[in-house]
Amino acid sequence: MKQAKPFSITKRQVWEAYKRVKANNGAAGVDGQTIEEFESNLEGNLYKLWNRLVSGSYLPPAVLRVEIPKGDGEIRPLGIPTVADRIAQMVIKQHWEPALEKHFHRDSYGYRPGKSALDAVGAVRERCWRNDWVLDLDIKGFFDNISHELMLKAVAKHTDEKWVLLYIERWLKAPIEKRDEALIYPDKGTPQGGVISPLLANLFLHYAFDQWMEREFPGISFARYADDAVCHCKTEAQAEMLKRELIERMEEVGLELHPEKTKIVYCQDDDRKQLYPRTSFDFLGYQFRARRSKNRYGKHFINFSPAISPKAAKAIRQEMRRWKLHRPS
Repeated sequence: MKQAKPFSITKRQVWEAYKRVKANNGAAGVDGQTIEEFESNLEGNLYKLWNRLVSGSYLPPAVLRVEIPKGDGEIRPLGIPTVADRIAQMVIKQHWEPALEKHFHRDSYGYRPGKSALDAVGAVRERCWRNDWVLDLDIKGFFDNISHELMLKAVAKHTDEKWVLLYIERWLKAPIEKRDEALIYPDKGTPQGGVISPLLANLFLHYAFDQWMEREFPGISFARYADDAVCHCKTEAQAEMLKRELIERMEEVGLELHPEKTKIVYCQDDDRKQLYPRTSFDFLGYQFRARRSKNRYGKHFINFSPAISPKAAKAIRQEMRRWKLHRPS
């Protein structure tokens, strides 16, 4: 008599996950296998993955750590799972995400269906008109410092399916491989670049930030895109107080606000002429600052509004130079 598999994951779920991973493309992981190479034995590879997932025997391979330069001269570490592991993560993401979505905050915009960076920029734009001050937040090394204990506690709050809990814990603890270096076994963090990581990051900050703000500061609006967030305050004193409280809150959950990049900004315009050292901030590739605008009657005025940031514009110019387009003679 054939024994039933312990976990109810269908072959259709694995197939749909594969199609999403293929559409997203992506680099090879530690095994060097590309999507094209995975597809050379597609049926066999998908069956083997499904069989291990439903039996509970699937163990994630190491995540390949690569480092890419950021615009500010720092390095962003990315974790690249293997093709098979990306498919496995996509199985859980597609299964679990719809249940989580209904709990997330309306002003959480990052990596969510039906929401975008432009939605977040639009919300910040309108709220800067209604509030004189902004607290621009930057969480230092967010993805690398997520507490596994708190993360798994949040996951358990939203599912009692053993296979979801089992595999998320295994992904959190999966070893990290850097070229020509020994394996690293992390005790915190989730690799930035993993399929499941953005969903886990949103769940973590839902409790660490979104719900905390709603509970402790219901009168202060905010917009969050993954670990980038902007809070809108009525006064400088309110912004200072919120900053102090958020430093303590982040410490409680094992995180740290970046001491230089977290800053208070005055939203200066025609009606707000107080002198203050910081009157601009960048958010999702846009720089918010005082700009000369024209109303519908043709009258010019100074308005606090967004446009492409110098950093984003520089990155676009550099990318276009790499295209080596022929100039017309």
